[in-house]
Amino acid sequence: MGPGAASILIQILLAFGIAVTGGALSATFARTHRRLCAFISLGAGTLLGVALCGIAPECWEALRGWFLPAAASGYLLFAIITKYIYHVCPACAASHFDEATTHRLAEFATAMMIALGIHCVVDGLSLAAGLEESRPVQLSITFAICVHKFPEGLALGALLLGGGVERLRMLGLVAAVEAMTIAGGLLGWFLLGNVPHSWLALTLALMLANACGGFLYLAVHAVLGEIFKHHKALVLGNFAAGFGVIAGLILYFHLRS
Repeated sequence: MGPGAASILIQILLAFGIAVTGGALSATFARTHRRLCAFISLGAGTLLGVALCGIAPECWEALRGWFLPAAASGYLLFAIITKYIYHVCPACAASHFDEATTHRLAEFATAMMIALGIHCVVDGLSLAAGLEESRPVQLSITFAICVHKFPEGLALGALLLGGGVERLRMLGLVAAVEAMTIAGGLLGWFLLGNVPHSWLALTLALMLANACGGFLYLAVHAVLGEIFKHHKALVLGNFAAGFGVIAGLILYFHLRS
């Protein structure tokens, strides 16, 4: 295993571990809607930060006019899954569940986990694609995905517990779904390794632009949902903090490079 593959494996295992930890701690940290909203908003801010400050400038240089269609494809993918299958991110959708809906979760848990599994594959692909980018972009992608994974695991675990799933089985389901991040990362590394060198830069840019659109969808969907109506100051404060951390991280490493 080369250094590139080892780096991808470390990053995707870290993201996987953070999500499973969130699921394991869901009964403790996600007991209140307000606390879950704080985690969600922080994660959403980091995703928007890496999309606008990290990925978009890099991809625009490589794709120019093709950047917007590529990013739109990522946004539309998540929008279609959310509309016709289930909310692609249970953390972003947590505010849409009242108590009665949560207790009916077992009826559509399969659809929810399929949608989240697709989301996790995209996370893994994004980590693999970001490995070949500049250090600021690479670190910001990794940081944003890892920050987002914790509330993702919290929300998924909390919703499954609310649906009557026993704790040990809930943890197994969270781990199984989040393992798709590992599958996506390894798939991305395998695909990139088989792309002709002359096409590699274009392939990476298209993958990252698609991920950029997905990150934008998740960030907007999280902040403009019902959580914004219920906890405006909390949401905006944590969202700004997440965005500021990513923007500062990218600026810091750009100045050093």
